[in-house]
Amino acid sequence: MRRRRVITAGVTVAAVGLLAAVTVPALAGDDRTDQPATDRAGAGQPAATEIVTALGRDLGVSTADARTRLATERWAGRTVATLRADLGDAYGGAWITADGTDLVVAVTDPDLAARVDASGARAQLVPRSQRQLDAVKRQLDADAGSANPDLAGWYVDVADNTVVLLARPGAQAAARDFAATAGVPVDALRVDVSDETPVPLFDVRGGDPYFIGAGGRCSVGFSVVGGFVTAGHCGRPGDTTTGFNQQAQGVFQASSFPGDDWAFVAVNGDWTPQPVINDFNGGTLPVAGATEAPVGASICRSGSTTGTRCGVIQARNVTVNYPEGAVTGLTRTDVCAEPGDSGGAWLSGDQAQGVTSGGSGNCQIGGVTFFQPLAEILEVNNLTLVTTTDADTPPGGGPAVPTVAPTPPGDGSSQGCTGHEVVRRGELDAVGDRQVQPDGRSFRAGAGRHSACLQAPDGARYDLALQRFTAAGWRTVARGDADGTVTELSFSGPAGSYRYRVGSDQGVGGYLLGFSVN
Repeated sequence: MRRRRVITAGVTVAAVGLLAAVTVPALAGDDRTDQPATDRAGAGQPAATEIVTALGRDLGVSTADARTRLATERWAGRTVATLRADLGDAYGGAWITADGTDLVVAVTDPDLAARVDASGARAQLVPRSQRQLDAVKRQLDADAGSANPDLAGWYVDVADNTVVLLARPGAQAAARDFAATAGVPVDALRVDVSDETPVPLFDVRGGDPYFIGAGGRCSVGFSVVGGFVTAGHCGRPGDTTTGFNQQAQGVFQASSFPGDDWAFVAVNGDWTPQPVINDFNGGTLPVAGATEAPVGASICRSGSTTGTRCGVIQARNVTVNYPEGAVTGLTRTDVCAEPGDSGGAWLSGDQAQGVTSGGSGNCQIGGVTFFQPLAEILEVNNLTLVTTTDADTPPGGGPAVPTVAPTPPGDGSSQGCTGHEVVRRGELDAVGDRQVQPDGRSFRAGAGRHSACLQAPDGARYDLALQRFTAAGWRTVARGDADGTVTELSFSGPAGSYRYRVGSDQGVGGYLLGFSVN
């Protein structure tokens, strides 16, 4: 493997045609979860049969128990997201119990335990918050360059409310010295003996295989608009790839390793990103979203060397001390992997989690494997995950353009337009002018209902269009012609990158645009 430092090339407009994203408040909708455990089943789509079968094999559970566990984990993912925001500095982390039946949420404030219990989770009082634990781990990360090679890595163990340092046999003293030099308090640290020797799985593939230049092989992680994500140690920006059929496929646009372990490959027009993962059993697994699963949740990965393998999430925000340098922010699992599996996809149910980084052991004797979380890859590179909800396009074209209902009498006033989550003002100086909002850029949104209101100047007629970024570029998915000076627009669509376009068909002057997603 080539030894190199962090490559920070970002994906820009030139790479995939995406404009810079802006944040829109509450775009994912209000998905607050306060149902008791008895109401957890049935949330979301049924799990794929292949996932259920793999879980039964690798976790030793029945089909019924596997399905129940997956339903609980879907509920837990939403519940943790809500409680993390509600509890603030008192949030101490969350995990699913070993039997997969309960969600435990740690809190530092006993007065907030009732709020956790009301959600259907079980509260546990701890001395340190998640932020405090993460701060302790950052102290170790800051000194990663001086870490002894006999230290395999370190991570936050939320269930134990400590930071764990993994030391090979005989290196416990070196681990404690490293922690002391970093200024880590003794009571926040646990040293575990481990014979792990993690290395990046460079000779790899992830759903389907791809090949880098004239050398290595890696795995496709997840499809994104314009290409796919994979492991950073697989290639540098500018490296070319060929696909499983040895046909020209794409070019690495961005890559980061060590420090992180992610990359984005933009594909050419002969390849169409699909929201599925190869299950290596004659079928595919759907990718419906990217809700992060808690510690303790079951998880499966696909790789070309060892197929689909399952286990559980053991820890998040793990630092792994590879020979090439430390990589931070990885997720640790007890799933096995082997060379040829790097870059491949990790699923919890039908929710995308990340791409294979490296590991220790193999699938004959067992081992541990780490993955780079997907959320960071998408955010840093302004990418949009391709999911099954993106697949409802009509034959021969882009997304259907729905008819927008006329504005009801009395609605759509400027006061109504300002009542939306995001409000922008602009001005068109000539008939035929077009402007993109918000602020000439795009925004990310989860699956949901888009609504917008446009107030044009008196006597003017302005056009309002909602556009979504696809593999073919920006496509109009909803349009409304002004009824008088007011236009209202409504559209239910999948997750993705969106923007509004305002244009003048008649008249000039200032306008007001308000929009929301729920």
